Amino acid sequence: MTLIRKAVFPVAGLGSRFLPATKAQPKEMLPIVDKPLIQYAVEEAVAAGVTELVFITGRNKRAIEDHFDKAYELEAELEAHGKQALLDVVRGVIPKHVNCIYIRQSAPLGLGHAVLCARPVVGNEPFAVLLADDFMDTPGGTKPVLAQMTELYAYERSSILAVQDVPRENTRQYGIVSASPYRPGLELVSNIVEKPAPEVAPSTLAVVGRYVLSGSIFGYLENLGTGAGGEIQLTDGIAALMQHERVLAYRYAGQRYDCGSKLGYLKATAAVGLKHPETAEGFRACLASLLEEGKTS
Repeated sequence: MTLIRKAVFPVAGLGSRFLPATKAQPKEMLPIVDKPLIQYAVEEAVAAGVTELVFITGRNKRAIEDHFDKAYELEAELEAHGKQALLDVVRGVIPKHVNCIYIRQSAPLGLGHAVLCARPVVGNEPFAVLLADDFMDTPGGTKPVLAQMTELYAYERSSILAVQDVPRENTRQYGIVSASPYRPGLELVSNIVEKPAPEVAPSTLAVVGRYVLSGSIFGYLENLGTGAGGEIQLTDGIAALMQHERVLAYRYAGQRYDCGSKLGYLKATAAVGLKHPETAEGFRACLASLLEEGKTS
């Protein structure tokens, strides 16, 4: 049985890199084929045994709440027309045993502040943080990334950060860690820095959007001042936590797509489109045709 029952989803961001598409809808509701980004992240959390989903929301995020709420009119319409398969899809968006909790972040004060907003619900329990922008794709037969991490937590009882190597010129986009070998797939974190310039980055090992954290981190976040960008940084809270508890870096099994960028979003869409049972064959043929046209144009 999982020790991680609660997951935090910071979804208050403006999505400015996708304007005008995100002018009136949350970036987390952008679809990858037929499901919004946030649903993929929620499904990953549920597959890891999470039963309490804590969404840290902001203005113009009502669509996320509506998506995970019951849609009486839509369900009645589908049922009246005998569209059982679609009705099952709509009713299956969130399992009945899972609870959704929404907390408004009053101002965009950073990821650390967003996580701190969840403290009244999470308490002192260990918990997960999932950033829906980071779309995690795992091959068939492989556990979703968060399930990999919660399984490790059950054994290690230490905070765990999902990490991957990035090009040195991109270090200013991530929290970067220094780490030493611990056991296969895991490293012991000795330092973490938020968005360092390439010339001063301690490594190229970047933290990406999956965390399993000790409830102790709330005390450190609460006492932080502002960091990089004038915000309360989760990275700084983790750095403070490391002075008292072990923190591990995990090289997860799977492929991450940065859906906060247009190119990453397109890559994720293509990856899922090539596997989706309704689109795979036709989409593959379409891509082959477009590539052939590109060669001859």
